[in-house]
Amino acid sequence: MAIIEVDSLVKRYGDHTVVNGVSFAVEQGEIFGILGPNGAGKTTTVECVEGLRTPDGGTIRVCGIDPQRDTGKLRQLLGAQLQASELPDKLKVGEAMELYSSFYREPADWRELIGTLGLTGKLDTQFRRLSGGQKQRLSIALALVGNPRVAVLDELTTGLDPQARRDTWDLIEGIRDRGVTVLLVTHFMEEAERLCDRLAVIDSGRLVALDSPAGLVARVDDRQRIRFRPSVPLDHAVLAALPEVTSVERAGSQLVVTGTGNLLLAVTTVLARNQVIAADLRVEQTSLDDAFIALTGRPIDA
Repeated sequence: MAIIEVDSLVKRYGDHTVVNGVSFAVEQGEIFGILGPNGAGKTTTVECVEGLRTPDGGTIRVCGIDPQRDTGKLRQLLGAQLQASELPDKLKVGEAMELYSSFYREPADWRELIGTLGLTGKLDTQFRRLSGGQKQRLSIALALVGNPRVAVLDELTTGLDPQARRDTWDLIEGIRDRGVTVLLVTHFMEEAERLCDRLAVIDSGRLVALDSPAGLVARVDDRQRIRFRPSVPLDHAVLAALPEVTSVERAGSQLVVTGTGNLLLAVTTVLARNQVIAADLRVEQTSLDDAFIALTGRPIDA
């Protein structure tokens, strides 16, 4: 059952259309990702879902509620961590949780929530003294303190070091385990691949594709890449002539061979025939990065 329904959403700022006809539905209990580069319209889309922006076209329903008409009801059902979540520097963790808890009719036990998120020892710590990872944990706690059915997390791990990012991923999976549907905005491929059941790929305000991470990769093709450093110079034409090979490129001292089928066997057979040793050989399958480039024509960080 769809818990969020977005149909033909349009949002403009003056003459600039930021979101152009985006449609998707989020099923109850899933982690649904919105993936795209900075400036693609991701945050504007979720701000419309949250009722923070008024759409110029299309319809949105969250738990059957219109975010523009039923703001009060929406606040009891949806918890949000905004992209720029800041609190007063001197506000303590415990004070923030008590304050936010008071906004809801049936709040969660915030002390239990803080314990689950590993912040029990920080109750008397001011916001300004928290690390980046601790601030994000507090953001999650504040988004969940109202016992929401839906949690919106916007670029939650931006600015975190790799370990803090992975710790936060574990917490997001824990949110889903609590029965909360998660709408996750990200531009990190690894994050999308690890966490999301399905992804809406947005670029330049338009929905480019909607599928599971594996489904998006499968849409591209079954290309493989083999990277290696030849022990002696090798004529590219020897490899390019193989029916399994679609391209041969040089990357520094390495050769990158792209192709399909039993590519590894074909390439290694030719190398052995030409008495070439493949040092540092690595086989790469098509990734979500590759799928994004195929769908949009550019890398996500371009």
